[in-house]
Amino acid sequence: MSRSYDGTESKPPSLAVVEAVADAEGVRYDRLTMPAYDPLHSAVDPTALDELFAPLRDGRPRTGSVSFSYCGYDVTVDHRGNVTLE
Repeated sequence: MSRSYDGTESKPPSLAVVEAVADAEGVRYDRLTMPAYDPLHSAVDPTALDELFAPLRDGRPRTGSVSFSYCGYDVTVDHRGNVTLE
């Protein structure tokens, strides 16, 4: 099963990932807590994830994507803020 979440809302990628996984799990994002769910930082550094897609110093947007495993999902986040769970 693959789910995609549109990144058109302006929010940090780390929050977008947590919200997407919570939605896929059928819980509110603030209920994605231990012991049932590992924290995001167990899979990826949330600050680094947010900084990875922050604009360059000259204001140009970054491009690319990053993938990692989190809460049983293969997560991909792209430079547009889209989150895909597989």
